Formats: sequence, C-alpha cells, structure tokens
Amino acid sequence: METIKPKSCVKSKTRFARTFQKVINRRNAKRIASSNGICVLVSHNKFKEDSSIHGGKSQVFERREEDVKARNRAVMEALVAKLFANVTSIKAAYAELQMAQSPYNSEAIQAADQAVVDELKVISELKRSFLKKELDLSPQVTLMLSEIQEQQSLMKTYEITIKKMQAESEHKNAGIVSLKKKLGELLSFNKSLEKKLDASGSLSMFDNLQFPILNPTHFAQFLHYTVRSIRNFVKLMIREMESASWDLNAAIECIVGSDTEFPEPTHRSFAFESFVCKIMFEGFTTDTNFILQNDSLPLAEQQNHQMFDKFKKLKPVNPKIFISQNPNSSFAKFTRSKYLQLVHAKMECSLFGNLNQRKIMNSGGVPDTTFFAAFAEMSKRIWLLRCLAFSLHNDVTIFQVRKNSRFSEVYMQCVTEETLFSPADMNDSTVGSGLEPRVRFTVVPGFKIGETVVQSRVYLSPPSR
Repeated sequence: METIKPKSCVKSKTRFARTFQKVINRRNAKRIASSNGICVLVSHNKFKEDSSIHGGKSQVFERREEDVKARNRAVMEALVAKLFANVTSIKAAYAELQMAQSPYNSEAIQAADQAVVDELKVISELKRSFLKKELDLSPQVTLMLSEIQEQQSLMKTYEITIKKMQAESEHKNAGIVSLKKKLGELLSFNKSLEKKLDASGSLSMFDNLQFPILNPTHFAQFLHYTVRSIRNFVKLMIREMESASWDLNAAIECIVGSDTEFPEPTHRSFAFESFVCKIMFEGFTTDTNFILQNDSLPLAEQQNHQMFDKFKKLKPVNPKIFISQNPNSSFAKFTRSKYLQLVHAKMECSLFGNLNQRKIMNSGGVPDTTFFAAFAEMSKRIWLLRCLAFSLHNDVTIFQVRKNSRFSEVYMQCVTEETLFSPADMNDSTVGSGLEPRVRFTVVPGFKIGETVVQSRVYLSPPSR
C-alpha cells in the first residue's frame, strides 16, 4: 500500500533542494571566479616574468659585446706595443751591426745580424697571427714585457751611441796629439832653419866693418854667407817639391838639359841652386830694381858712402818686418819682383795648393810662411851684397861661365866637396889633350872687382875618354 506523503512535506523538500542548489551554484561561481582570477594573475605574472627574462638577456648580450670590444682593443694596444718594441730592438741590433764594422769584429757582426733576423721573424709571426685572427696575447703581460723590451733596446742604443762618441773622442784626441806633434816638429824645424840662417848668416862679424877699410875681401866673405842662405832656401824648395810629388829629374832637365849626369843624388840640388842664382843675380849691376833712393849723387865718394850706410842699416833688420813697415822701399820692390819671377804662379799653386802668397805680395803684404821667410832672408843678403859691392871704390862686374868651357882655377871653383874625377885624370897626358873636365853649368856667378876676381862656382862633368 502506497504511502502517501503529506503535501506539506513535499513542498518543504522542494524548497530545501532549491536552496541547496543555489548554495552549490554560488560556491561553484565563486570557485570559477576564484579560479579565473588566479589564472589571470598567473598569466600576468608569467608575462612579467617572461619580459624581465628577455630584457636581462639583452643587457647581458650588450655587456658581453662591450667586454669583447674592450678586450680586442686591449689586444690591439698590446700588439702595437709589441710591434714598436720589436722595431726598437731592430734599431739597437742595427746600431750594434754598424758599431762592429769599425773596427771590424766578425763575431759581433754575426750576432747583430742574427738579432735583426730574429726580430724580423717575430714581426712576421705577429703579422701572420693577426691576419688569421689567431692572436693569443695577454694584454697586461704583453704591455709590460713590451715596455721592458723597449727600454732595454733604448738603453742598448744609448750605450752604443756612448761608445761611438767615445771612439770619436779618442780619434779626435789622437788627431790632436798628432797635430801637436807635427806642430812641435814644425817649430823645431823653424828653429833649426833660423839657426841655419843665423849660422849661414851670422852677420855679426860685419858689425865693426868700417867704410874706410872696405876691400874686395870683405865682399868675398859676405858672398860666402850669401851662398849659404841661397842653399838653405834651395833645400827648402826641394823639400816642398818632393812633398808636392814633383818629378825632380824632369825639372832638372828643364834647367840644365838632359845630357847632365849626377854621380851622386845629392848633386841634383846644384841644378836648382843654379836656377835660383841665375834669377836672383840677374841685373845685379844694371837692373833698376837695384837702384836705391838717391843713388845718383854728383860725387862717387858720397855715393859709395851712402851705399855703405844702406848696408849697415839693413843688415841687422828682420827682412819680413822691414818689408811690412816699408812696402814701397827699393828693397821691398826688389824682393817682390824677384819672388814673382822665381816662384811663378803654376809653381806656387803646385807647392801650396793656392796663390795666397802671390796675392799677398801683389797687394803689398808679407806672407807669414817659412818658405817666404827663407826667401826674404836670401833676398836681403843678395841686396846687401850689392850694396857692399857698390860701396867699394872699384867697378864691379858679374860673369857666368859658358857650358863646356874648360875648367880654370883662376876664374872657377868646383862646387862639389870631392872632385868628380880622380887625380890620375889630371896628369900631363890629359892636359891639353881635350880630356880636361868641362863645365856643365854655372852654379854661382863670379865677380870681378877692379883687378880682383871672385871665382864663380861651377859644376863639372868627368872628362870623356
């Protein structure tokens, strides 16, 4: 039997169900809403997280790129520093190579050459690594090592420069010592020349000479000292010719001819002495250069006395000083004229490399050389000899002996200390037979003073057989 529930119970049950359903629906709605909010929040947070991750990666990438650029820049700086250090090392090695060549040192040259080659190899290797991008350099270490290498190379270069300067200083000091030695030799030579001039011309013996007692003997004595002065000048001239690499034999041939033979080499100086005497004594009695101021006086006695006064006045004077102080005097004109005639332009240029002495003489000056000092002394004595000759009361003439003339002891004197022929050559069988010695040339002319003959000095050739 079906039980029938009361109608009020059914209604209350339905209302409860509906209420319960609403509660459930509300809870589900809350759950869904809550669930949806969480999802949105999670999605939003996830977006934010993803955005922050991508931004960090970008910053890290940029930071890494800057680090790479900085490292590359540091590597390049290290590469350039190493390159410059190697170039400095090459310069130091090349300086060592130059230093080893003078004085020559084969081992040092090989070591320096190898050092240059090694540095060039290092540079070549750097180039290869750079082109292939295989540089493996620690910038800080490389910079430090390059700085050390460059400083060491610079120190080595400075040391080589110091050694080179020391060598140059020593060379210059040696040159100074050599020049001082040469200067000392020249001073000694000048002193010896002065002594010779004084010895050849110590003219003090004529200090007490008086005009009333003059005679031809005094003239002959003074001629002796004049010839000594001529020989001293000739020796100096020959020495200058030899220094200038002259062909003396060719010069002698021009003076005395090619057919003259000299048994002794020292006899060649007589040819040059003959040349000098010929020029210096030319016009001894007629040349206007010999005419002194106020020579022409009405009385011969007064003229002779004036000549002697000129002799006494000039005798003690230094000729160079006298010429410089009296450039227009007769003696200065005579000396200037004879110098220009004896030492012609080509000869002076050959001996001294210039024409300075000639220019000085032409301008009225006095050359300050040993050569001219010797010439001036010789010129002075020839001038004094002329003054002394015309201080005498007799007429004075000068003569030369012709070539191939027979030797005469009255008019001639042989200049050689030893005769060029043996006594056997001068026996009775040779005299007058054409085998007598002949005069090759006159060295010093002879003089005739009144009836007195002052012998000429000649060079003789051996008798022909």
